[in-house]
Amino acid sequence: MRNVTRFNRAIFDKPEGALHDWEIFVGLAASFAAKAQRELKPTVPPAQMIDRVLRAGRYGAASPHNLSLETLASHPHGMDLGALKPNLTDRLKTANGRIQAAPEVIMADLVRFAADAGPGIFGEKAGQLLLIGRRHVRSNNSWMHNYHRLVKGKPRHQLLMHPDDLSHRGLSDGQQVRVSSRVGVIEVEVLGSLDMMPGVVSLPHGWGHSRSGVKMEIARNQPGVSANDLTDERQLDELSGNAALNGVPVQVASC
Repeated sequence: MRNVTRFNRAIFDKPEGALHDWEIFVGLAASFAAKAQRELKPTVPPAQMIDRVLRAGRYGAASPHNLSLETLASHPHGMDLGALKPNLTDRLKTANGRIQAAPEVIMADLVRFAADAGPGIFGEKAGQLLLIGRRHVRSNNSWMHNYHRLVKGKPRHQLLMHPDDLSHRGLSDGQQVRVSSRVGVIEVEVLGSLDMMPGVVSLPHGWGHSRSGVKMEIARNQPGVSANDLTDERQLDELSGNAALNGVPVQVASC
């Protein structure tokens, strides 16, 4: 196998007024830094980052290839840097030089996880349900809601609930309901579905575009609410510290 690399330039120029992804991220970082009263270090454009890494790497200034971004860009069909060299064992920094497929810290946390997933998973609070998300092939991400061919047809924004949970709460299929968590409240249409297990409700992510500042005209005219208004910042995966966006405790009642 050969070690081949190339630099692919953008096919189309950026439209006037548009931003590259990295420019959007820098803008977000600047906003967060300002709110946190932190200094934001100057950002190095991606092309400059790539050039620095190429020059400092194995095939850079210290090698016969003298690889740089300019050199790479001058070979639009790529450059053959020779045969691939095994380096997996060099990258393993574990004490025994082996891949740790079952780290002790994760195995230990499985004990806590198993206990949390026991009979009390739905909590002690009467009427509590667990909210999970879902995706649809035509609305995997929120930007797809701004394309008419994808959002046309029957709506897909509803809250799904097991029929038994509907009955226990005196709710009916197609009714507008209020969903509340510790941090927020939303109102949405509910549909009965046997795809849901009792005690679990599902709301697709990415909806709720009809709010101030949203500039997606088609998406703004779609029904639906944002599940993010219900997610709880206190609910975390204890081991990793990641936010738990599924399994959010909620209450569902008629409006």
